[in-house]
Amino acid sequence: MADTPDTRVPTVVVDDVHITYTVNGARTGRGSATSALNRIVSRGQPRGARKVHAVKGVSFAAYKGEAIGLIGSNGSGKSTLLKAVAGLLPPSRGRVYTQGQPSLLGVNAALMSDLTGERNVVLGGLAMGMTRAQIRERYQGIVDFSGINEKGDFITLPMRTYSSGMGARLRFSIAAAKSHDVLLIDEALSTGDKKFQLRSKERIMELREQAGTVFLVSHSNRSITETCDRAIWLEAGTLRMDGPAKEVVAAYEEFTGGPAKKPKKK
Repeated sequence: MADTPDTRVPTVVVDDVHITYTVNGARTGRGSATSALNRIVSRGQPRGARKVHAVKGVSFAAYKGEAIGLIGSNGSGKSTLLKAVAGLLPPSRGRVYTQGQPSLLGVNAALMSDLTGERNVVLGGLAMGMTRAQIRERYQGIVDFSGINEKGDFITLPMRTYSSGMGARLRFSIAAAKSHDVLLIDEALSTGDKKFQLRSKERIMELREQAGTVFLVSHSNRSITETCDRAIWLEAGTLRMDGPAKEVVAAYEEFTGGPAKKPKKK
């Protein structure tokens, strides 16, 4: 029996959320230490600082089994909102309610650049709550899924030697090795070749079938319509539209004057 609006289980509720933060502009000294000292001495807001109202009164509910795309222009508040849902950025006003522990891709699996990819798979797995036995069992699948060993034994090299795309693929592969109540993905599907993007989309579908909720931020409208059944459009921090992914993307493309350009491969 299909879920109805009355029987669906909410996993995330965002209630009139506002997020404001301060951006420092002109420095009062040449070095950061000098600037910090001057701020302490003045005991006031540093010169050139300005407040940014990044998210303005956003409200919505997400449910088990949904894949929701977040779209909008650069600086519209998409990544800021994800951080608030993950519990990493407290709202200035309003509340965020979650069922279970949200996992923000690339944060829960907090990888270290000086360690090898192999060690980071272990570290990332432990950070997400997997046991060492589970990590050993899933290790080869994580490496194969990431595809970083297809052109050499990169998994044994320090992650600082990886391209940004390789690092993003490994982070996604670690995160995707475990089921999540709420998985938040920021631009991961724009990395890698078409084979990796296809594997990633298939894995997101599997996560949804396991009664999880997936949020996807992407500048690729095609990724949103192919992966998500629902989309939320943010513009200048406000919620412009929330509905079926194809309808929301079509309205966004009409607003921007055409499909968003595909990001360059990394």
